[in-house]
Amino acid sequence: MSKLKLAVIVGSNRKESINRRFAGALIRLVSDHVHAHFVRIDDLPMYNQDLETDRPEAVNRFTCEIGHANALLLVTPEHNRSIPAVLKNAIDWGSKPLDRNVWKGKVAIITGTSPSAIGTAVGQQHLRQVLGILGSLVIGGEAYISFKPDLIDEDGGFAIESTRAFLKAYMEPFLAIAAKLAVQPDCMS
Repeated sequence: MSKLKLAVIVGSNRKESINRRFAGALIRLVSDHVHAHFVRIDDLPMYNQDLETDRPEAVNRFTCEIGHANALLLVTPEHNRSIPAVLKNAIDWGSKPLDRNVWKGKVAIITGTSPSAIGTAVGQQHLRQVLGILGSLVIGGEAYISFKPDLIDEDGGFAIESTRAFLKAYMEPFLAIAAKLAVQPDCMS
């Protein structure tokens, strides 16, 4: 079986994002099953319907990259008990116009990390709701990971065996369902 084309979206535009590091460690964990591609969202202009007739090149690139994917991994911080503005902006661009909604029919999984004890629990719930409304099939329960300095080792993998085992078990049903539902990706720019 061929590897899934997995679009990875990190809901942070920080250079030293702990969620980007976390996403990298997740990809390492499932690299036998996926061909992962990190999709850039920090260069997208703020969504404005006036730009729909002549979409900016960054938007066309973004929607095409999502369109080419079989499945989505969204790893996000939580800002004020919700999703970061940069991520919401990307979601808005991908959903418009309605007949070109790149989220519709995509199998997705959501997680995130933060230094707090509850991780990114509330932000993930908001993201699950938004993606569901847009037609994505969000797989998996909940994975709220509290980021500690020793979570990821210097090689970029998970340093703690129990965390590695938990996240592998979290990702496996998503990968199995995504593989069964994988359709030929389409560029929707």
